[in-house]
Amino acid sequence: MSRNLLSRAVLSALLAGSASFSALAADPVLSSPIENQVREIEPKVISWRRDFHQHPELGNREFRTSAKVAEHLKALGIDIQTGVAHTGVVGILKGGKPGPVVAIRADMDGLPITERNDLPFKSEATGEYNGETVGVMHACGHDTHVAILMGVAEVLAAQKENLSGTVKFIFQPAEEGTPKGEEGGAEMMVKEGVLDNPKVDLIFALHIDASLDAGKIG
Repeated sequence: MSRNLLSRAVLSALLAGSASFSALAADPVLSSPIENQVREIEPKVISWRRDFHQHPELGNREFRTSAKVAEHLKALGIDIQTGVAHTGVVGILKGGKPGPVVAIRADMDGLPITERNDLPFKSEATGEYNGETVGVMHACGHDTHVAILMGVAEVLAAQKENLSGTVKFIFQPAEEGTPKGEEGGAEMMVKEGVLDNPKVDLIFALHIDASLDAGKIG
């Protein structure tokens, strides 16, 4: 897990509600505490990622994952909505100052793939996919995406009074697709109003890339 990824995600949300990049970068009230918080929370984010990796769930079946996300956001004092597009979770953090509504999105589902390695947090999970029993694995980084966004939520919640605007945390199910005959994913979340109430002005997301060295942003 790269601390740079977590830092960039936090700063992206802050910058979207800031008058300028230089103003934020020069503001010791924000920059120093955020760097310290990111450094402190990194072990927790790594632990979350390994837990999610060991317990992957297929699209529209992210019950354990969404429950852990909702529990974490609620503990931070963030207003939450669950059951969006079946298993999606949305959190809303209102800052202490007026400003835009910035959304940050992470996908939660695993893939119908059997994991073959010797990691101590290797997935042994199985699930039903289109009528067949299959292995389930986080082979596309969604475990990392969820853990990062949980970390971003914790850092930003601690900076609530300094935030200009509102941050909407979107944990999306079924990014890899839905089982046959089912609806879900981003399209269903949008249909159910995830970008409204409050209306989102801009949205950020990230994706890890195994071809990049740790600490590099592509």
